[in-house]
Amino acid sequence: MTIKQLIKLEDKAKEVWVISPALHYDTENKDFSEIVSVNLGEKTKYRYIVPSSQKIEKNLKIYQKLYGLSDEEIQRNFLILPESEFTPFIMECAIYDATGDCIACTAPARDDTNDVIKLSSDSAKQMAKHFKAVWKRYKRTNP
Repeated sequence: MTIKQLIKLEDKAKEVWVISPALHYDTENKDFSEIVSVNLGEKTKYRYIVPSSQKIEKNLKIYQKLYGLSDEEIQRNFLILPESEFTPFIMECAIYDATGDCIACTAPARDDTNDVIKLSSDSAKQMAKHFKAVWKRYKRTNP
């Protein structure tokens, strides 16, 4: 499914449940922020599960301002979990040949389907960059 197809699906939905590690699409992606704005105006129900993090704290303020929501609406629409509780929603990711062609894929963290999503080259390279930075930060060597 493409982003355009996903936006069409969201446009028709009456209720949208989002599990997001950063609220990227709702606060930083123009196409999604436009559809969320329209949907909220049409009373589409949004519910979010997000981790408790500095990034979420920052993006919640952006979200609230962007869509003109009250503190009560934010409280009602968002469940902010400790990061350890957020873990079951994380997808399994793999990065192949990070220093070469760099391909990244993601799939459910359970072995219950054959569904695998291949990410774009740019996303793969960004993931590889973040992987290397985190690895070096904690292991203090290159992966």
